[in-house]
Amino acid sequence: MGDSSTEDDAASQTTEDEVPERQAPAPPPPAPAPAPAPSAGRERPHYELRHVMRGHTSSISAVKFSPDGTLLASCGNDRVVKIWSPFTGELIRNLVGHTKGLSDIAWSSDSVNLASASDDLTIRIWEVDTGLTIKTLRGHTKFVFCVNYNLASNLLVSGGCDGEIRIWDVAKGKCLKKIVAHLDYVTAVHFNRDATLIVSCALDGLIRIWNTTTGQCLKTLAESHDAICQHVQFSPNSKYILSTAHDSAIRLWDYQTSRCLKTYVGHTNTKYCIAACFSVTGGKWIISGSEDHKVYLWDLQSREIVQTLEGHSDVVVAVATHPQQNMIASASIDSDLTVRIWVDRGGHSLLIPARGVSGIWTDYILTCIIIVSTIVSRVV
Repeated sequence: MGDSSTEDDAASQTTEDEVPERQAPAPPPPAPAPAPAPSAGRERPHYELRHVMRGHTSSISAVKFSPDGTLLASCGNDRVVKIWSPFTGELIRNLVGHTKGLSDIAWSSDSVNLASASDDLTIRIWEVDTGLTIKTLRGHTKFVFCVNYNLASNLLVSGGCDGEIRIWDVAKGKCLKKIVAHLDYVTAVHFNRDATLIVSCALDGLIRIWNTTTGQCLKTLAESHDAICQHVQFSPNSKYILSTAHDSAIRLWDYQTSRCLKTYVGHTNTKYCIAACFSVTGGKWIISGSEDHKVYLWDLQSREIVQTLEGHSDVVVAVATHPQQNMIASASIDSDLTVRIWVDRGGHSLLIPARGVSGIWTDYILTCIIIVSTIVSRVV
């Protein structure tokens, strides 16, 4: 559950251009709704399965693409962070050190380090190329459930089952601020683009906005009575908040006015903490897993289901989108235990290898390839 939203400036200017058309949220149907008919002339995605990655031995909890797009990380209850090539499906290395299961992971903006949140009450910061732990952050008194970097990657924010939010100085490995934030498990925390705000949600049903510097709660948003919020994040341009809840609905909020602008329904989510994310590399989609074993894609503006991805054999709890290409990663629990890579066949995605251990020369070549690929796709 985590930063899978793309942070590039172009995306931030275009992600929700039309969103201010307000839609009063209607109660979701008691059962999953069939996919609405497509709008005439509207672009639709055509994602297809490209890779199935196996290796986790217990339920997977999160998948995240590195910001440079060359790697994919996954974590789960088996206490291991796995680093994959999303282009070949190959396992590159395991990050081993936690003594209990993991709930979340987050990449630094330079794709060098990775933070992991664990039931062993710690957050580890890893140097991905070497697989070594460079810092271990201690302070939470119960399971650490969620973690995220700010864009500058000098701060980390974490949330725990103790109801607390902690803000950390990455360089020093010390807690700068502890916020007694919620009355139940904090299930998601996320910085806005300039790190002045933090959004959090918890199983107490509340979404809260915090001032990063003072720790003051600036606003509280409440889902409906039956909608226990489980995941929340700022949109790529930080103007809106996306939330998921246990009433099988995903909501897009204008947090300045406390209004729900869009509600996305059709999937099933009544029990698990399932994350949703934005896709802005091609069409503007909202993407989420589902308890019916599928991945759902909605048109951000029209709220139509534009595609469902089938293949997993258990609940899909984690999804992520590639920062440059039309690529989705999804992961499932228990009887499935796979990470799957889906590529839009109309997205001109170019398969490239993951970086090597040394990384420097390979990263330069990959950056050139990604830039050329992006230019070609826009021209075509």
